[in-house]
Amino acid sequence: MLCRGESGRKGSVVTSPETNLIQFRAAEQLLAARDPRGAVDLLDNVIEEHPEHRGARLLRARAYFLQARLHSAEQEFEWVLEREPDNAYAHFALARTLQRAARDDEARAHFKLAAALNPRPDFVEAAGFDSFEPPQSGTTDLGN
Repeated sequence: MLCRGESGRKGSVVTSPETNLIQFRAAEQLLAARDPRGAVDLLDNVIEEHPEHRGARLLRARAYFLQARLHSAEQEFEWVLEREPDNAYAHFALARTLQRAARDDEARAHFKLAAALNPRPDFVEAAGFDSFEPPQSGTTDLGN
């Protein structure tokens, strides 16, 4: 049924929550199948209906990255980080995006944040840290 959607855009299709979930899951499958353009098309609909859906925003950012739409990917990752600054994956993905855009200094800062938030081996390696091992008990070396 074509009508004015909640956004007021003429020709928008009003969708149900179930339809949005189906579109989101289909977008995940398209991205896994290396079809980022198809994923973005579906995610645009989901985000139009649910602009605060962080999962859809992250997925769309990944799709933009795969399309080499680096500015769009950067904007989406930053949108997520404004709302969820402790999202290690978003920091890591933003860092990869910045690195791909030859903005290495900016990327390094986000790699380090990602590793600090979640010491996954890939995050730690990208940050240039050897590892995150807790200090021996009784040591108080703070770098003085």
